[in-house]
Amino acid sequence: MTLRPRPPERLEKTLARVARDQGLDQERLRRWVSFLGICGVLERATVEGLLAGYYLKGGVAMELRFAQRARATKDLDLVLDCDRRTRLRSLEQALRLGFDQFSFRLKGQVHEIDLADTVSVEVAIQHRSRAWQTVEVDLGPTSTTTIDLVEPAIAGLHEMGVPVTSPVRCINLSEQVAQKLHACTAPNTSLTRARDVLDILLIETLGQLDYTAALVSARRDFRERATHDFPPQFVVPPTWRPELEAVAEQLGFPVFAARDIERMFQETIQRIATSA
Repeated sequence: MTLRPRPPERLEKTLARVARDQGLDQERLRRWVSFLGICGVLERATVEGLLAGYYLKGGVAMELRFAQRARATKDLDLVLDCDRRTRLRSLEQALRLGFDQFSFRLKGQVHEIDLADTVSVEVAIQHRSRAWQTVEVDLGPTSTTTIDLVEPAIAGLHEMGVPVTSPVRCINLSEQVAQKLHACTAPNTSLTRARDVLDILLIETLGQLDYTAALVSARRDFRERATHDFPPQFVVPPTWRPELEAVAEQLGFPVFAARDIERMFQETIQRIATSA
């Protein structure tokens, strides 16, 4: 009797097993697979000439660099090398290429965030013929930002048999520090910017903060945006305190109290400002 070959294990089942074996959060591992799948199709589109280029920024760039040591994020901040009018169409054309056994399509409504010159869309992802996940993608404006080629630090992907896109194009780390520093110290900044403080402190704690390069980027960024002076004055807004303390504890920071985080961040700003 001829035995039929066993069908391949469903990716959802493999993910659950690997997450359990390695002590990973299952939903976070799923998002990492989604993020790198999108990177794979963007890289393919760039190689085949459909895109002039791309890079990641925001929380996803932090996660791909630092994995579990970074805070978790649910959306993907993406920059395509094209103008605003063609940004969405370029993404849609790139996604049609697919990557490995993943396919992608845009779904739902398109949301335009005019103040940030950003278009927010949902990307539905399938693995083989099964729905995998929907990821919110924020398409931001192009800039003169340099990029780093980052080897993803994500665990569990090889064990899942998922192809790892490597390297991934991410915003230069010093420029990311400068942008976050401007955003979290700007007048009337939003509640969500509290996390930028912890992102910068994490980069410094891990020994990855190049003070001199960050100074050059910060001076340029503050000058171009012209909303407030560099070096900025920083005081933790009262509405930020609960989130700062909760996220700092989740990330295993050496201090959890908002007043201590404020002091640490003021010292970090001073080290950047005097590095020249």
